[in-house]
Amino acid sequence: MEKTAVVLFSGGIDSTTTLAIAQQDGYTCCTVSFDYEQRHRVELQAARILAKHMGVDRHVIIPFSLRSVGGSSLIDDIAVPNCRDESEMGMDIPNTYVPARNTIFL
Repeated sequence: MEKTAVVLFSGGIDSTTTLAIAQQDGYTCCTVSFDYEQRHRVELQAARILAKHMGVDRHVIIPFSLRSVGGSSLIDDIAVPNCRDESEMGMDIPNTYVPARNTIFL
């Protein structure tokens, strides 16, 4: 019986490593990415390229909006902080955080 896995795949280092481990463990993998209207569109492009490069037979991109959640520079018209050092970050949640994003993906 063939082992199959569905990998939530952003194209980042964590999900790419997860995909590689699943393949190494003998799984045939399908990947799923989410187009949540993020401003950083290169994320989806990387996911497409890496899925193809890693021999994934089926890569699906599911569109949905997280804009109603709001409050994040990744999905709103809020400036993304640039070149901050640790002392400028403080203890607040960064404005690049999308509330419950990964929970929604699951």
